[in-house]
Amino acid sequence: MSPRTPATSGGSRIEAQSDLGTLATLKRGLQLSPELRKGLLVTALIAVVATLGRVVIPFVVQQTTDNGIMAEGGVDLDYVLRAILLAAGVVAITSVAQYAVNVRLFTAAESGLATLRLKAFRHIHDLSVLTQSTERRGALVSRVTSDVDTISMFVQFGGLMLLISTAQIVLATILMFIYSPALALVAYLCLLPLVILVRYLQPVLGRAYGLVRTRVGDMLGAVSESIVGATTIRAYGVEDRTAERIDRSIEAHRQSAIRAQIRSVVAFVSGQTFAGITTAVVLVVGTVLATRGHLTLGQLLAFLFLVNLFTQPVLMATEILNELQNAVAGWRRVIGVVDTPADVSDPGEDGIVQERGPITVDFEDVWYAYPGGEPVLRNVNLRIEPHTRVAIVGETGSGKTTMAKLLTRLMDPAGGRVLLDGTDLRRIPFSTLRRRVVLVPQEGFLFDQDLRENIRFGKPEASNEDLDLAVTELGLDAWVAGLPHGLDTRVGQRGESLSAGERQLVAIARAYLADPDLLVLDEATSAVDPSTEVRVQRALEGLTTGRTSVAIAHRLSTAEAADMVVVVDQGRIVEVGHHRDLVGQGGVYSRMHASWAAQRTG
Repeated sequence: MSPRTPATSGGSRIEAQSDLGTLATLKRGLQLSPELRKGLLVTALIAVVATLGRVVIPFVVQQTTDNGIMAEGGVDLDYVLRAILLAAGVVAITSVAQYAVNVRLFTAAESGLATLRLKAFRHIHDLSVLTQSTERRGALVSRVTSDVDTISMFVQFGGLMLLISTAQIVLATILMFIYSPALALVAYLCLLPLVILVRYLQPVLGRAYGLVRTRVGDMLGAVSESIVGATTIRAYGVEDRTAERIDRSIEAHRQSAIRAQIRSVVAFVSGQTFAGITTAVVLVVGTVLATRGHLTLGQLLAFLFLVNLFTQPVLMATEILNELQNAVAGWRRVIGVVDTPADVSDPGEDGIVQERGPITVDFEDVWYAYPGGEPVLRNVNLRIEPHTRVAIVGETGSGKTTMAKLLTRLMDPAGGRVLLDGTDLRRIPFSTLRRRVVLVPQEGFLFDQDLRENIRFGKPEASNEDLDLAVTELGLDAWVAGLPHGLDTRVGQRGESLSAGERQLVAIARAYLADPDLLVLDEATSAVDPSTEVRVQRALEGLTTGRTSVAIAHRLSTAEAADMVVVVDQGRIVEVGHHRDLVGQGGVYSRMHASWAAQRTG
């Protein structure tokens, strides 16, 4: 019976975590970046010291006015001078404190967000190829880059302002109530509608900036695809259609950004309006209280300074709210990556470490279905003995490549088990699995380095002598000698300076250098010209001797040289045997081979 297949459709399997509220998102973000919390209490205390320089000014104004300028015996210049010098000293101390707060916040932010980037990047590699492919490459990259950058901007700017503004509001409030409780209540009542408005705007801004971050990912995805697929775009003359697609993504981002900014401007202008109203009302009420003898002139002036210090953070809060919602939107997208279940996780130290040597492979009742589709593998049972060269053949879409991905654990089966030497692949640490099993895919990916380093990916510790020997044993020394700089020739991005066949030769040399116990070739010679294929097949003959190998065969010449041929049809293994036996049976393989032979001679 088939196991339950995923109900997921073709959309992204990486969650956006849009159901997380702002506080829940911040809490989860701090859990992922513990460096952000480290030393936060000390930083907050330093921020309080940094605020003292601001609140000491109103106090100096009041004392200077009442006891210096308005002194009973006339202006006391000595008192005024002492008060000014005291204020200057406090301001100097607070400047140093503010510098310390900046440094501590910036250091914590960069350390914490570097940790977040690493966690997100490494978790991406724990996701199956299938899960990765549901997210466009540019959008996936934006989650680890630009989305984290929005968090960095908030932590460094908004975090600083939040600490200082909070301390400033608390200290200003205390002094306002000391000078005049009545005026302090007036100031709070005037700003109460703004607090209510901000609470309403917070979720509105959150949704707006969440859409902005999504549109950024869409835009980067469209641009990256157009760059990677530039050759195909030019070959089919669809530059205009591609440009229109990019234009649409840019326009969608522009519109979402404008809508978000309009909402943030509403919050900022509302803050300015209520701050102006508060100052005006306090001035009127304070003047009345002063004329009735409830306040001195110095106290009234000091209170007006305090109101300014009180409303400044409130105005800043609207800007902080803007940055906060942008950062929270980015945080949700990064959390979406980290919290996506790792469907191909490394058992690590809890896994079973295997020794190198002859290897046995078993498929036991294996089922697999891609999300939203019918099973592509059904009840697959197969045993591959050590030192056996196996060719898996079948029509396009029969499930051959899926078997290769399951065997190399790029994906895990939906049902059943794949075993190496009797151990479920899911229990073998990646460090062991990658040493024992190497995949040569249909299209070997090359990095923008020289040929030497690209081959060395198969065995990072290999010496130059090891590389030279591998090239010679594969019969590639003449080809390498014909390159401009030999093994030091740079291959360009994705190996664009080499032909498709040459890129595949590099991938085969990489696998040869790795010297695995099990070699999986996923139509590895499909892009190689016939003359090169003969040379590579000879090299692979030596490579596969004495070890287990599985070749996903498109050209049946591979099957002819195999010890065992496995025929897959509509997700099921229908025939297993040697080439000469299967040809004579008149079954699926016999018909495939006859058709292939006719094409070769036609």
